[in-house]
Amino acid sequence: MSRGLNKVMLIGHLGRDPEMRYTPSGRPVTTFTIATTRTWNTSNGERHTETEWFNVVTWGNLAEICKQYLTKGQQVYVEGRLQTRRWEDSEGNKHTSVEIVANEMMILGERREPLSNNNHFAETLQDSQRSDEDLDEDEYPF
Repeated sequence: MSRGLNKVMLIGHLGRDPEMRYTPSGRPVTTFTIATTRTWNTSNGERHTETEWFNVVTWGNLAEICKQYLTKGQQVYVEGRLQTRRWEDSEGNKHTSVEIVANEMMILGERREPLSNNNHFAETLQDSQRSDEDLDEDEYPF
């Protein structure tokens, strides 16, 4: 049996505050964007900067944690998998969206308020309620 690998790791800054919704079955899902920036010099010494934007989706307990603790501009590490969604709008136009379905998130840098009494600057949070493989395409509320 051959296996594949679909794993994404990003460190970036939130482009907006997370938005949380609930599926018809009541499961929380939170979405947010992350910007990553890279800078390089060309052979003639000219400096270039490029920013890449990523849509991130979290489910269950991790979705609730992201909604509660993340804010626009904050630096985070997310780990998960790439997922492509395809849909057709009411006018018949086809759309495609690639997003990161995150199963781990770590807050980086100083926080405005601590998550716990021990005031660590980074804390790993995992969605332990349900694995991504158990998700049904019908559970997306958008």
